[in-house]
Amino acid sequence: MKRIDRRGFLGTVGGVGALAALRPGLASAWEGPGQAAPAAGGGLKKAVYVSMLPEKLPYAERFQLARDVGFEGIEIGTIDNDAEAQEIKAAAQKTGLKIHSVMNADHWKYPFSSDDPAVVAKGVAGMEQSFKNAKLWGADAILLVPGVVDAKTPYEAAWKRSQQVIRERVLPMASDLKIAVGIEEVWNKFLLSPVEMARYIDEFQSPWIRAYVDVGNMIFYGFPQDWIRTLGKRIVRIHVKDFKLERGKGAFSWTNLGEGDVNWPEVRKALADVGYQGWITTEIDDGDAAYLKDVVARLDRFFAGQKPVA
Repeated sequence: MKRIDRRGFLGTVGGVGALAALRPGLASAWEGPGQAAPAAGGGLKKAVYVSMLPEKLPYAERFQLARDVGFEGIEIGTIDNDAEAQEIKAAAQKTGLKIHSVMNADHWKYPFSSDDPAVVAKGVAGMEQSFKNAKLWGADAILLVPGVVDAKTPYEAAWKRSQQVIRERVLPMASDLKIAVGIEEVWNKFLLSPVEMARYIDEFQSPWIRAYVDVGNMIFYGFPQDWIRTLGKRIVRIHVKDFKLERGKGAFSWTNLGEGDVNWPEVRKALADVGYQGWITTEIDDGDAAYLKDVVARLDRFFAGQKPVA
């Protein structure tokens, strides 16, 4: 999948209550603003990551294609070119396609877990640009990979350093602009269980630091329905893709929805159990109109509690 290159991969309400019992006072952070508000009519909403649309087309045509095949919203990566950012805004206004989230572009290259202040400063500048984009486009969430554990960065150091940077440099922007930061679980060797993710988020004691759950990213070591139920009301956004693990062959691959190991009916049930209503963003390979219509049809079956493949 292109996503591996693009993003630089390396090689429940009940859950809130349970964690609050262990860590008194933290549950109150989820009782105020910042929770994912459903759109008019409520329910799950279909969105597409911009890389799934034909890159050769102008943004207005890409956005119109997304609308024509049945998507309601879109997620865009950070854009530091002002003219391009304005073009994106105009395309959204013209087509009515909602830009619901911004994917930060610098968290892999300049992680908050680094021990180099210059690297961290560049990472913060990248988040500042993401907030600038989000404000311009009317998005109310930003996806962030908070840190990277590697041979030079111990796990505990990644935890402490990234939390400090987020608390001191990112959270003030999020609360001032009322834009939630969604912490994503991804192949960064960090936050490897939903219990860890919940604790990491709760330690901020803020409704503006949330969870961005990708249902395909944890298949190596967990089950998305478990992550969803544990994280519960902390979840601000959902990414969907599928993942096929062939253990006997030592092989794996990203797949279209319904063609891998994700148990889609169980994921849908878990979302209902925690009361999630909001954006579900597909983040898989790009394709033409026929392909994108099929992806939307798969999403519709998933929303109905069925396996995406008919």
